[in-house]
Amino acid sequence: MELGMVGLGKMGAFMVERLVRGGHRVVGYDRDAGAVARIVSVGAEGADSVASLAGKLGKPRAIWIMVPSGAPVDETIAALIPHLSKDDILIDGGNSNYKDTQHRGVSVKGQGFQFVDVGTSGGVWGLKEGYSMMVGGDKAVVEHLTPLFETLAPAKDKGWGRVGPSGAGHFVKMVHNGIEYGMMQAYAEGFAILKKKNEFGLDMHQISEIWRTGSVVRSWLLDLLSIALKDNPEMAGIAPYVVDSGEGRWTVAEAVDLDVPAPVITLSLLQRLTSRDTESYSDKLLAAMRNQFGGHAIKTEPKK
Repeated sequence: MELGMVGLGKMGAFMVERLVRGGHRVVGYDRDAGAVARIVSVGAEGADSVASLAGKLGKPRAIWIMVPSGAPVDETIAALIPHLSKDDILIDGGNSNYKDTQHRGVSVKGQGFQFVDVGTSGGVWGLKEGYSMMVGGDKAVVEHLTPLFETLAPAKDKGWGRVGPSGAGHFVKMVHNGIEYGMMQAYAEGFAILKKKNEFGLDMHQISEIWRTGSVVRSWLLDLLSIALKDNPEMAGIAPYVVDSGEGRWTVAEAVDLDVPAPVITLSLLQRLTSRDTESYSDKLLAAMRNQFGGHAIKTEPKK
């Protein structure tokens, strides 16, 4: 099967390479000519514009979009539409908000094309391990794309599936990322407690390795954490600033809308936001209030 790919960042490029290895013909385009050259070096074909990409694909075309959520997705779709034919398929494999995806699905179908959303997890490890894919869209269209999903997944019958109509794939991926936030926060807090127990001289990497086998808290995240601890046990040079893709925020908002209590995911999101405040006015106020009502000592900042 052949596929067009728009957006050749690291994850998109690795997906292209996995598809090429699986025997698929892939044509890729990115505004960065260097990114196009890299996928050509692994056996894909390059295009210098979306028009060129569309022209190199047989009908009905399938074009996978891997660009940042929001306006970039809309801009990419708008650029592709004039070069498409009836029943061509657009696939959004990025981290779009599922509500945006639902609107795009209606719009794209109204113009005579098909639209599929694929919540994709696996990151830079997907080339080797395969990608987990949560697919939303019409059943017949998803079935047509099955050879692509089977190649990208960890196994033909594992790690991917159609979860519902348009928007469902991105909705499930949104909640997936919310769960990820909570799991990461729990690991981070647990290892912080272990690290603080100076009297035992605990080896963080050793503990992570012990837990990786047989433990009820074993996971791929723990595997990755173990690698990080082996390479840099003191986390030297890493600023305590944690970014978020937006999906944790969307998950919390959805939980509120659905009246579903989600304290762990919510608190893990808030903790990420806290990590960015190097000049925490709220923490200073907390210290000042403790001093006012209880006479607790206040730590002063070093003079700059």
